[in-house]
Amino acid sequence: ERRNAVTQGMWLQIGEMLEDFAKDEAIRVVVLRGAGDKAFVSGADISQFGQQRRNAAEVEASNRLTDAARQALATFEKPTIAMIQGFCLGGGLAIALMCDLRFASEDSTFGIPAARLGVGYGPQSVGSLQALVGPAYTREILFTGRRLKGEEALRMGLINRLLPGAELVSHVQDYAAMIGANAPLTIQAAKLASTELLKTEAERDLSVVQRAVEA
Repeated sequence: ERRNAVTQGMWLQIGEMLEDFAKDEAIRVVVLRGAGDKAFVSGADISQFGQQRRNAAEVEASNRLTDAARQALATFEKPTIAMIQGFCLGGGLAIALMCDLRFASEDSTFGIPAARLGVGYGPQSVGSLQALVGPAYTREILFTGRRLKGEEALRMGLINRLLPGAELVSHVQDYAAMIGANAPLTIQAAKLASTELLKTEAERDLSVVQRAVEA
């Protein structure tokens, strides 16, 4: 009913699940999807805000929780795919941005309504968006808070593929299988290199990339 609005409990579980997936060598690729076909994630569950974000201290604690979950997803060593159907808004788009690839159905809708809600977006979230679509589209998305249809999201580079709804699941399954059949250490090294190169030169740790290449 809430279109997969993300709760604090869900943020906590992201990190726990990824930790389990990281230990399981049989898992080569992780696909994130929303329950049903109406939404990937429609945003944060604002019904909880009255109990969990009542003052500055609680807001800071809540932000630390969501930041930790996003960081766990962003630094997860195996390939991740966001399979998007329906609404992908706010915190839901932030989750999708932390994934390596994004495949969406033609009826999907994207946006970050922060400007209409009085919510600030931190540098990690803005940086993830800007790394994909560039500064001009980033400012347009954040300044307007408007919703984007699939074709516009594809044109901006926000998603990798746009597919008919009936083909989305099978396409993602086939794509995940193709990636999963490849050499896992090669993919791990490539993902690590890509992640480090997105950082500023002062923040990069190219030695860890070199060790992955050698492995």
